Amino acid sequence: MDATETARWCTATELNAAYTSGALSPVEVVDEHLAAIDVQNPAVNAYCLVDAEAATRDARASAERHRAGRALGPLDGVPVSVKDLFLTAGWPTLRGSELLDPGDDAWTVDAPAVARLREAGAVLLGKVTTPEFGWKGVTDSPRQGITRNPWSLDRTSGGSSGGSAAAVAAGLSTLSVGTDGGGSIRIPASFCGIVGFKPTFGRVPLYPASPFGTLAHAGPMTRTVADCAVMLDVLSGFDSRDWWAMPTPTRRSADVLGRPYQDLSGMRIAYSPTLGYGTNDPQVQRNTDAVIDVLADLGAQVTPIDLRWEDPAWAYHILWFSGIEVVLRAFGDIADKGGVTEKIDPGLAQAVARHHGFTATDYLDATAVRMALGVEMGTLHEEFDVLVTPATPTAAFEAGLDVPADSASPDWTSWTPYSYPFNLTGQPAITVPSGFDDSGGTALPTGVQFVGARHHDDTVLRVAAAYETAVPSATRKGLR
Repeated sequence: MDATETARWCTATELNAAYTSGALSPVEVVDEHLAAIDVQNPAVNAYCLVDAEAATRDARASAERHRAGRALGPLDGVPVSVKDLFLTAGWPTLRGSELLDPGDDAWTVDAPAVARLREAGAVLLGKVTTPEFGWKGVTDSPRQGITRNPWSLDRTSGGSSGGSAAAVAAGLSTLSVGTDGGGSIRIPASFCGIVGFKPTFGRVPLYPASPFGTLAHAGPMTRTVADCAVMLDVLSGFDSRDWWAMPTPTRRSADVLGRPYQDLSGMRIAYSPTLGYGTNDPQVQRNTDAVIDVLADLGAQVTPIDLRWEDPAWAYHILWFSGIEVVLRAFGDIADKGGVTEKIDPGLAQAVARHHGFTATDYLDATAVRMALGVEMGTLHEEFDVLVTPATPTAAFEAGLDVPADSASPDWTSWTPYSYPFNLTGQPAITVPSGFDDSGGTALPTGVQFVGARHHDDTVLRVAAAYETAVPSATRKGLR
């Protein structure tokens, strides 16, 4: 650990080493996080629930295990936050909605990801914010208000895992677990200058099943790729409650990164800056081009490609908004102006009014688009190991807006063209920092996305780690 660093800025890998050597105790690390949350969370609004008593208790138990040489693994004693879409025993899961009440449930069940974190000895600090039911690409809700970007509090943190990204970027949580149904891990990771990974669908089990079906993934949000791999190993594995869950991996991703990986000789990389239909801000384009240059310098064979895709947003909308309509229907008639629509996010009500009434034929047509896209990507990965795109076409825009102020569309998908296609295909995709955009006078992070073939999560992690090692990120500290 750098002497100039405080413990809350250490990575999970650094904390594990410090706990093992006795240089740090989980108790002092958790105390420092809790103190920082007290000071900074009112401005950032990343946490919607903090349980200092439980965190301190769990930190003390972890410290005792480390003293006795019985640590449960590399996350034992590491502070973690949980997106408020995951069931967490002892804490209400209110999903950013006024339609839910803490008294509605006894809250006795852990989602698989939460259970795995507890089993690994991680210290759960609390729950972090989400837009209502995780429906959009920024994080504000009727229940919790606006979550802000630690790099500039007038900018959005992105979403829907914006609370997770803001907590990690602000040093209020070493790690966080988020969900991604259309970019909800990768968008806020890009905006907040951290690492966010959407694994292959089924790699991290989900329970209860997401209303967004097989679009929805769970995954790690961290400050380094190495931490991402360690956390993925903890979260991955079979859970009988998720009928899509993959078998527990026999090889650890962290071990893959433990071997020499900086040399990318033989790695075949395709580069599509727009997927055929996107448009990037100039600095995002320059930063992504610079990433490509680094990959080439590391020995990768980089090939610019023109995919000439048509935007599949219409098919995505059918699948996505069919899910959210089902969620809202459970609370009453969504068209009833005196009912549920008075309590929900106005933007959500308007979006459902634009995207509703889909038929079974519509759903099957959208599924056909999804299948064709999956076939095309499968064919692409016969020739290329990884596809590179920008993570988002812009840096973070004004907080409190669903879309940039100059947007011609009210749909959040209009400014996230590079994320939702890979929810349709279920592929692994990671976002890592690519630099900054200071064109607006404030330096804001930008991100690059690496996409791999299904079940080739380790290849994606390897390329991301090689790039990160070659260009150490200056985006590690969003708010001091």
